[in-house]
Amino acid sequence: MAGCQEGRKAGNNPMIVLSGLDLHEIEKITDELKASKFRARQIHNWIYLKSVKSIDEMTDLSVKFREQLKDVAAVTDTKIKVKQESADGTLKYLLEYPDGECVETVLMRFDNRANLTACVSSQVGCAVNCSFCATGKRGFIRNLTYKEIIEQVLTIQRDTGLKVTNVVFMGQGEPLLNLDNVLKAMEIFNENFQIGARRLTVSTSGIIPGIERLAELDMQSTLAISLHAPNHEVRRKLMKIEDKYSMPELKKALKTYIEKTGRRITIEYLLIKDLNDTLGSVKELVSYLHDLKCNVNLIPYNPTEKNDYQKPSNNSIMRFKSLLEQSGKKVTVRLERGADIDAACGQLSGKVKN
Repeated sequence: MAGCQEGRKAGNNPMIVLSGLDLHEIEKITDELKASKFRARQIHNWIYLKSVKSIDEMTDLSVKFREQLKDVAAVTDTKIKVKQESADGTLKYLLEYPDGECVETVLMRFDNRANLTACVSSQVGCAVNCSFCATGKRGFIRNLTYKEIIEQVLTIQRDTGLKVTNVVFMGQGEPLLNLDNVLKAMEIFNENFQIGARRLTVSTSGIIPGIERLAELDMQSTLAISLHAPNHEVRRKLMKIEDKYSMPELKKALKTYIEKTGRRITIEYLLIKDLNDTLGSVKELVSYLHDLKCNVNLIPYNPTEKNDYQKPSNNSIMRFKSLLEQSGKKVTVRLERGADIDAACGQLSGKVKN
């Protein structure tokens, strides 16, 4: 079988993984094989635009050249360890890298939209350890390389035959604590996958140095802030990062970001019953956000096995949304996706690890 043949090595040299290479890097391979740069462009298109699983699927390459290429390279070294499919069409993958570490990635599909959104992870585990997040319970293990990040989207495309149109860094890990690799992955999504910069979203718990760096770079992508609380006390209970980067300091950094980029940010707010969904909470949140150029995304809590937090009632969610809208903000309630599978970050990998 072709897939098995791609596991070979040439002498003592390790197999080259094609996924994640740019055109110039692929040209180095074709040069070594004494092939034209046109062949490199063909390989590049097969990897990023057609999402092939194996070199044998690159049918506009000669059989002889494919055999030569298989002696030195393989399309991927990432495996699907677990795949779950929700009744609503959401797909969740647990992917395994060569060192045995696993991360989750999700494909979200919406019936009335053409967009296909991949939610990708940036780290194995997470050092931020928010109390509502299953990933944080593992602690931080390691950063993902930019190639491991883009492999998540490539794996989705290979498995489904679909083209991802949007990427959100909202999976496992804190993207701004692995910013170099995240930025490189975003560059590849933009240039190689042809995903527009405005269709890329980076979500952070509030790592101020990272926000400041993004402000200086003045990128066209969207910055999302996981705020989740109306005041210091509640946020400190939910997110330990509040002890290092407090809400007043975070707001100052966000105002600077908005001033430098001119871009509207997204505030993510996880609604938890009787904790941050009260009338007092919404009033405090309105006060905090009043002079920030932002949209608000309300996220009804998705219960995990690790804590006692509860999802608010629909009436509570709609009341909170209405009061926020009265302040002049655009407010959306995130559609619940994958409720019948291990949809929350870290649930699936935690279950497999345990």
